[in-house]
Amino acid sequence: MKVDVKKRIKKTTQSQNTPKFSPSWVVYNSKRVPGYQLELISRIKTGVKKEDWKTLISVLGATEKEFEDILPSSISSMHKKDIYSRATSERIYEISRLFGLGYEIFDTPEDFKSWLDTPSKALGNQKPFDLLDSSFGFELVENEILRIQYNVYS
Repeated sequence: MKVDVKKRIKKTTQSQNTPKFSPSWVVYNSKRVPGYQLELISRIKTGVKKEDWKTLISVLGATEKEFEDILPSSISSMHKKDIYSRATSERIYEISRLFGLGYEIFDTPEDFKSWLDTPSKALGNQKPFDLLDSSFGFELVENEILRIQYNVYS
């Protein structure tokens, strides 16, 4: 099943002509690309473009409203800008990386989204998605996904 998802993902990414290293590209591409992390740091410093954010939301099959509580800027202020601040850009890339990891580990994107909305005993009976309003929360959720990948449950 994972092979089918990856084929669908690559097809979706290619059909949208997603620029390399854009947030939506990050969701669906390997982190083992040479210079990956340095390029993301550079992109965060220059700021994510509004159109790249919109593409990411579309690729994730989500709405901006769903991410409102985890972004450091309000959606209304994001609508007024063409390029986002470092803090907002960093959070957008954190979302991209996390969803990429989740899509890789879970059988389907829907399974991952369902897991994000289900209270987790390992995360203090909180929904993983509710922890994504801080970098520490992202780290906790990412670590939990990695434990799932390796069948290490706490």
